Amino acid sequence: MRKTISYKSFDDLGRVKLSRSFYMREFLYSEISNFYGVQNIPENPDLAVANGRNLCESLLEPLNSTFGRISIRSAYRSLAVNGLGNEKGHNCGSNEKNYANHIWDIPDSEGLHGAMACIIVPWFTERYEAGADWRAMAYWIHNNLPYSELQFFPKLCAFNIGWHEKPKRKIESYIKGSSGILTQGEPVNPKYADCYATFPEMKL
Repeated sequence: MRKTISYKSFDDLGRVKLSRSFYMREFLYSEISNFYGVQNIPENPDLAVANGRNLCESLLEPLNSTFGRISIRSAYRSLAVNGLGNEKGHNCGSNEKNYANHIWDIPDSEGLHGAMACIIVPWFTERYEAGADWRAMAYWIHNNLPYSELQFFPKLCAFNIGWHEKPKRKIESYIKGSSGILTQGEPVNPKYADCYATFPEMKL
């Protein structure tokens, strides 16, 4: 797919199917893009699609199948959108830190590929707001999915979830009272299963 240079090509990009349940269009939405009038369009659509497919197929589809429809808060960001978000203090890291994360179409400093999305799992948000510990979802993902990074936030228990060619297996929290790194580089650990004992059986 060529670089998007027309409305039609951008429209076509949005119609690309990334997995059973997801199309590219929903990953291109951005409040920063809409509010400031900055285009959120990949420089390399083919690479963005390829990395987005890995994110969807390996991480988002199992979550969607197991817990019901998930909501995408923020996913792909162009250099311009992410850079502006960082400049304006809208919770966006630098462009360099987001290569192979929210900036899907540029490899990281090691030349490796990745993709990240910030999502809400409504099934769990209801339980979180009733007092459930965010770590239950973190440990479920840790033991069941090939994630690279998880970053949990207090509003609606939204979290970043990233796929990467070289997974870091790093979990951290920005939730008051339990902020900081939970795990890093740890393999699957059966002892965590009690934390999510009431979760539904995973579906693929």
